[in-house]
Formats: sequence, structure tokens, C-alpha cells
Amino acid sequence: MKSLGVVSPQSMHFPEPLPLQSGASIAGYTLVYETYGELNASRSNAVLVCHALNASHHVAGVYLKEDGSRSVGWWDNMVGPGKPLDTDRFFVIGVNNLGSCFGSTGPMHANPATGKPYGAAFPVVTVEDWVHAQARLADALGIRQFAAVMGGSLGGMQALAWSLLYPDRLRHCMVIASTPKLSAQNIAFNDVARQAILTDPDFHGGDYYAHGVVPRNGLKVARMVGHITYLSDDDMAEKFGRDLRAGEYQFGFGVDFEIESYLRYQGDKFAEYFDANTYLLITKALDYFDPAAAYAGNLTDALAGTRAQFLLVSFSTDWRFAPARSREIVQALVNNRRHVTYAEIDAPHGHDAFLLEDERYMATIGAYYNRVWREIEASAADLADIAVAA
Repeated sequence: MKSLGVVSPQSMHFPEPLPLQSGASIAGYTLVYETYGELNASRSNAVLVCHALNASHHVAGVYLKEDGSRSVGWWDNMVGPGKPLDTDRFFVIGVNNLGSCFGSTGPMHANPATGKPYGAAFPVVTVEDWVHAQARLADALGIRQFAAVMGGSLGGMQALAWSLLYPDRLRHCMVIASTPKLSAQNIAFNDVARQAILTDPDFHGGDYYAHGVVPRNGLKVARMVGHITYLSDDDMAEKFGRDLRAGEYQFGFGVDFEIESYLRYQGDKFAEYFDANTYLLITKALDYFDPAAAYAGNLTDALAGTRAQFLLVSFSTDWRFAPARSREIVQALVNNRRHVTYAEIDAPHGHDAFLLEDERYMATIGAYYNRVWREIEASAADLADIAVAA
């Protein structure tokens, strides 16, 4: 399969305030995004890819950094020429969400009211707020309806929210390794991670930018906690087991086991590039997502207004967003007589499996996009026939 090669981000400024679910608003904001492939004449081949917690608009392709290193898109194995989401067929858009630290307006940016970084003053945003912002970008790009909206994990929540908030603006909704709401256990993990940041002495109530510091230890621990939930027990056992770094116990509180070394490495790396305020905001958005809450917890009623066709994929060892949670969505859609395709992939990698290259998973996504493409071709043929008849 070919690569998209070197890609470049774009940005768009929106001067009109965006009302938020909290009752607050963001005045004058910028969204950073990337596009791959070509938008067809009928504008019917656009696909929106929604990102998860620590990802961004850089879905596929490569950035060439000044130091000569390369940064590959987080779903590059999924998106590109000849790949499951084939950019020779589809026009793909990746958008960086508000509140992020990868270009779109967030806590690190200047608050127009003060001229200083928003910091702790940046309003709490929700999955629904992100979807409304994405819809504004789609309007600006002249896309009235997406062939598909797709996402994994938190991105899957956004895809599901699209089917609820803008039911006529997507034909297919693809929800990967996701859930209709977080369990109490998931909320607990998120809060432990947030507390690690909030109690870091360098956090300074969220205004650490002014102090020239980063709550690095809090971010590191938050990432370590999160990373544990992304892996399965079997995957950890196979990769690390109880292997010792030095071959014997050190009888101290440093690193004895290889798994400890791995988690600390991941934490250190994360603290180098991610923003603590962004982490707080995104985990709260995860916690708050619950479309059935307005329907007395009845997910069938919540999904009654959807119009899209659906693909849901889960992974057998994903204990964070377990297959049972995807099956809840499937059952609610079936109750509403929606067209649903469901695949449960037996994979050992836990939640992170949605980012990896399992052959059955990739084949499932590729087959579904083949179907979406056939619909686009059939629609184009019908329009051609109408034009000839006229």
C-alpha cells in the first residue's frame, strides 16, 4: 500500500462565539485540521475521522520535522491510498478538537478577554460541543452530508453524537472500541489521573504557564494510570511478565520490573508533549458523555432519532470499553430497526487494538468502506442516468 507522504495541517478561524453545553461560550476560536484525497463533484465522498484522547488532526501521512525526524499520523495504517479508508476514493478530514494542545484553541492560547493564556479559565467542553464545532467546519468546507463519520474510543463517542445531533448529515456512523457512557470504574480511573495533575505543586491552579513550569509529575502519573487501562492483562504478561530490569530484586522503591520501566517511559514521554489542562478537559468530556441521560437512561429512546447506517467494532480483551458496551448500542439500534453491522474481534491487545493492524479488523473496516463506495458510485450512476434522460 502506498503512503500519503508528507502532509500539512490547515487552520480555520471562526469569529462567532460557540455556545457550549455548560452555558458558557468560546468567542473567536480556531480549528486545526488536515484533509487527504479529493472531494468529488457531488461532495458525497467526505469522511470525518474523530480523534481520541491524546491524538489530533494528524490522522495519516507524515510530518517532516526540522531535526529531520518524522511524525506519522496516529491512524496511518487505516487511512491512505489502498488502505481500509482509501484516500483514492474518499476525501478524509481530521479535526483537532477545541481544548486540545495540538493547534486548535485551547488552554494554552490567549484568552481574548485578558490577552493571557486561558489556563484554568478555559471552559469545560463536551463531546457534543466538539461535534457542533466540527459541523461548523464542515459547513465552511461546503460539506452538507458526510458519507461516514468514524472514530475509535473517545472518537467513537463523537461519531455516535453526530448520528444524534445531525442525523441527516451522515449516511454511515462507524463506532470503534467505544461505549454509550463511561462506567463508574472508568470515571474512577479518570479522576485518579486528574488528581495526580491537580495535586502536582507545579500545577498552580491551572495557570502554570505564567510560572514557566509544567506539572510534569502529575502528567506522568496520569499517563501511567491511563496506559494501564489501554492494555490487556494477557498483553502485559506476554510483553513483560515479571521480568526484572537488573535480574534480581533491588530491595528499594525504584524500578525493579520491566513493566515499571515501560510505564515510566510512557509517562515521561507523554509529559514532554501533552498539556495538563487539556488532559483535565478531555477526561471530563469522557465522563460527561451519556446521551441516554436525557431519556431516563433509556438508550433505545436516545437513539430513536438516528438515520444513519451503523458499523460497530469491539475487541474481546478491551476491558476499558468492553464488547458488552458496544452490544448495548447495537441492541438499542436494532430496537429502532436501524441497519447495523457488528464485529467483535478476538484480539489480545486490549483497548489499544483499535490502533493496531489486526488483519480481521482491517478487513472488516475495508469491506464496510467498499460498501459505502458502491453506494456513492450507484448514486453517481443514477444522477448520470437522470441527466441523460433530461
